[in-house]
Amino acid sequence: MKHLILGTAGHIDHGKTSLVKALTGIDTDRLPEEKSRGITIELGFAHLELPGGVQFGIVDVPGHERFVRTMVAGVGGMDVVMLVIAADEGVMPQTREHVEICQLLGVRRGLVVLTKSDLVAPDWLDLVAEEVREYLTGSFLEGAPVLPVSAKTGAGLGALKEALASLAAEVEEKRAEGPFRLPVDRVFTVTGFGTVVTGTLLAGEIRVGDEVEILPAGRTARVRGVQTHGQKGEMVTAGQRVAVNLQGVEYTELERGDIVVPRGAYQTTRAVDVRLDYLPSAPKELRHRSSLRLHSATYEVQAQIILLDRDLLRPGETAFAQLRLKRPVLLLPGDPFVLRSYSPQATLGGGRVLDPMPPRRRRRSEEALALLRAFGGHSDSEAVRLLIGGSLLSGIPFTELAVRSGLPGKRAELVVGSLLSAGEVVQVVREPRIFLSREAFNTLKAQLFSEVETYLRDNPLKEGMGREELKTRIPRRSDQRFFGPLLQALEKEGLVVADREFVKLPGRKGEVPVDQSGLQGLIAAALDKGGGEPPTVKELCDQLRCGEKELLEHLNLLAREGRAVKLKSDVFYAPAPVAAIRGKLIDYLREKGGITPPEFRELTGLSRKFMIPLLEYFDQEKVTIRVGDKRVLRKG
Repeated sequence: MKHLILGTAGHIDHGKTSLVKALTGIDTDRLPEEKSRGITIELGFAHLELPGGVQFGIVDVPGHERFVRTMVAGVGGMDVVMLVIAADEGVMPQTREHVEICQLLGVRRGLVVLTKSDLVAPDWLDLVAEEVREYLTGSFLEGAPVLPVSAKTGAGLGALKEALASLAAEVEEKRAEGPFRLPVDRVFTVTGFGTVVTGTLLAGEIRVGDEVEILPAGRTARVRGVQTHGQKGEMVTAGQRVAVNLQGVEYTELERGDIVVPRGAYQTTRAVDVRLDYLPSAPKELRHRSSLRLHSATYEVQAQIILLDRDLLRPGETAFAQLRLKRPVLLLPGDPFVLRSYSPQATLGGGRVLDPMPPRRRRRSEEALALLRAFGGHSDSEAVRLLIGGSLLSGIPFTELAVRSGLPGKRAELVVGSLLSAGEVVQVVREPRIFLSREAFNTLKAQLFSEVETYLRDNPLKEGMGREELKTRIPRRSDQRFFGPLLQALEKEGLVVADREFVKLPGRKGEVPVDQSGLQGLIAAALDKGGGEPPTVKELCDQLRCGEKELLEHLNLLAREGRAVKLKSDVFYAPAPVAAIRGKLIDYLREKGGITPPEFRELTGLSRKFMIPLLEYFDQEKVTIRVGDKRVLRKG
């Protein structure tokens, strides 16, 4: 069965509801006020099954200008529209506005029904049909069938059904792939079942038992049951009018404009980049930073218009803009929208979402405009390349890349794969996958190399820069997880040599400036003189009248050259005393088998200040191993 959504459009009292009832036998006016006033106020729903395996879900919209907001909520998801025009009145104000709204929201197929045809003479009917065809020239309904019908007598209903079946053959069903989206157009409660929401399922499939999230509030619930056209089932699919029974949420917590999605599948946004089409019928220019009402799917939200390449937009013009929204909503690439003014209430324009998660754009930025042109031009590879490039040194995760580009997962994988193969982008984090442009990767790499060079130039006594210290030099707007791939790239190019603790320049050894060369001899002599209890770093500073930083640089250099032994950060020995103590310790352990700290102190005559660091040093050097409170010789 092919499932499509058929909607009505047209001026008030032109017979939309009567036409639906004549086609389906269902009266879509369900409210007492609608019955008493004889006008449609709320959205109405019916269904029509045609030969050839086509089932239309029908959305009947109100025609009064006061209910255009409701009408817009009903247009979202329409595959085919029936533009209803009364034969005795012809094209009227809401006829025009409804056609503009349908066109802005992306409806591409439809036909025209001249209702109340029994009230006019044949020649008048021909004149009205000609007027309608002329009016629709240039619109999406240009060349569409114009069919006279009488809901009262039934004349023309057969031809209308045939025309609808023919249209259905030309229209593709909505895709069931990907996560589902159900914009809520109605909320109510059923005794014994609880909360029920209805809407047109725009994508995916909903199954009984699914865990769902209701955006924008983020409430969670579980699907207790699903129906389409009054028939219960285990699953409903995209393109159907559906009713979903939700467990775990009160109906008073939900409203039209909410959207039901899989739990954790989507994020709301408060800004979108768009292509904005300003209607030729708009009464005045649209100025930068104007505030209008944005309608998309079933919701309405205030939007500030940020024109990205100009200061005003004239009627009939198109521009790129960023819409900053008063509250968060769910919008995805390709979603259509309508913009309406507050006072007087009128439809002014609309368009398509290009980027649903943009940064704050700098106006007249050529980079931003190039990205939006790529989105609008359907160049998948160029759009993804520009998105990655636009992330600069921050990088962009694959999930964000797929959402912002609007590409299905498999297509996004192919595009990213081709850019990786071409060397234009680099994957810098494995999980979650994060990408940088080659240019940004090279910039970060050059910055890291410069940090190493600068550090070693300023610290001539050091052979290398600490890995952890270098890692902190990654720019704040980047991610420290980029450090590993950047360092590997520098090593591969032979620019640095990295070990577990230090990053060095190839062939570099710490060098002592000529005017300081005598200081090392003084340090070595002081350590030799100290023997088993050498002076501390502080004592050496006082003795040699030098700064602690300068002294430690020389001590570390002496240790690297084997002219001193570093026990800990502030304890250094001359090599000879350490070798002597080591020999004593080994002889003792071979004879006794083990040694405790008090026994080591008795053996060496050293104070605890030096005894403990020496024991720990011999452990690190794999001379001894600690077993309980004793040290024993390591095997081998």
